[in-house]
Amino acid sequence: MMVETEDKGWYKWVVLGMLTLVYTFNFIDRQILVILAEPIKAELNLTDTHLGWLTGLAFAAIYVILGIPLARYADRSNRKNIISACLAIWSAMTAISGMAGNFVQLLLARIGVGIGEAGCSPPSHSIISDYFPQKKRATALSIYSVGIYLGILLGYVIGGVIAKHYGWRVAFFSIGIPGIIFAVITYLFIREPIKGQSDESTDIKDIPFMDVLRYLMTKKTFIYISLGAGLNTFITYGVGNFLPSFLQRVHDIDIVQAAIVLGLATGIGGMIGTFGGGIMADTLQNKDKRWYMWIPLIGGTLNILPSMVMIFSSNAVLVQAMTFFTSAFTAFYLGPCLAVSHSLVNAKMRALTSSIFFFVLNLIGLGLGPLSIGILSDIFEPTYGNLSLRYAFISTFMIGIMSMIFFYLASRHYRKDLEQVI
Repeated sequence: MMVETEDKGWYKWVVLGMLTLVYTFNFIDRQILVILAEPIKAELNLTDTHLGWLTGLAFAAIYVILGIPLARYADRSNRKNIISACLAIWSAMTAISGMAGNFVQLLLARIGVGIGEAGCSPPSHSIISDYFPQKKRATALSIYSVGIYLGILLGYVIGGVIAKHYGWRVAFFSIGIPGIIFAVITYLFIREPIKGQSDESTDIKDIPFMDVLRYLMTKKTFIYISLGAGLNTFITYGVGNFLPSFLQRVHDIDIVQAAIVLGLATGIGGMIGTFGGGIMADTLQNKDKRWYMWIPLIGGTLNILPSMVMIFSSNAVLVQAMTFFTSAFTAFYLGPCLAVSHSLVNAKMRALTSSIFFFVLNLIGLGLGPLSIGILSDIFEPTYGNLSLRYAFISTFMIGIMSMIFFYLASRHYRKDLEQVI
């Protein structure tokens, strides 16, 4: 049952804060396996390709498959209930991951995490867009997206420290159980808003899925930003999911040091980039709406030099410092892209639109990024040994250029597509 929500000014920020914490748990549970990869690999006798499956495609496949029906359900029902239930599911499966005895068992547990996390972002995006008007959505959605990097920071640091002293299994238990508790808090304290209330248009009829899909396929802006975002996340997940292993193998850095350095550099850099990208886009769009696409393009351009230094430098301190800048610049895209996708549709289409956007983003980025890097690393390992990841990372430069091209193409169509919103 819907609850009419009076916007008292402060409450929408409470909701945004709580949803950001939900998203933080989302990424703690999703990325904790990344920092635990080396001890898990050693104990379960895995390869980099196995790690690519576990941190990438196995999770992403179920995530994107269930994301669309769950988003469709969210557009028609109580989104807060969906978010709470899904948080409890993925947290429980994270705890169960600590009991895995082989690759298949851990794979099934990660699939379970993907089942839960599929119901997080689309309904959250939809709720946020109901609390915040269009001119403030990029900022609000960027604040929400900060949960990605806060989750990575906490997942790396907590996971690395606990794994060092108590083992990787205890790390999974320590992360999963608090998420179940917060699921109850989320259910009790978030109120479901009226769909479309921030657009002054709450009497909007449900639109069939195929009609939404056909409509989005007529929007070249949506197609191009989805592809651009997907290729951008190919880099962030492909490289990012193997960075702890890269530091430990290539630069002989201890797991706790790698966890703390990467957690702080990736977490803080990503939060600054995500929040900064949204603020810049919302500010500059008053002059030209195309800044929503130009900001991600600028981020990709600025990322080239620090990425090269991070991959090729033999100075461990410099490599770790560069992760801050690469995390910040690659994070420019998310808030603007989400704001653009929501500006192209009405309120009853937002959760589904977010899900379709994330379908493309996660299939390309989360699904193929880590798996591709893992496969390439195993191919290069006989020749380059511990340096195999360095040569696997090189493949991402061409991916980055393609991403920037798609953001530029999106900017050429946005104003026209915006004029034809139904």
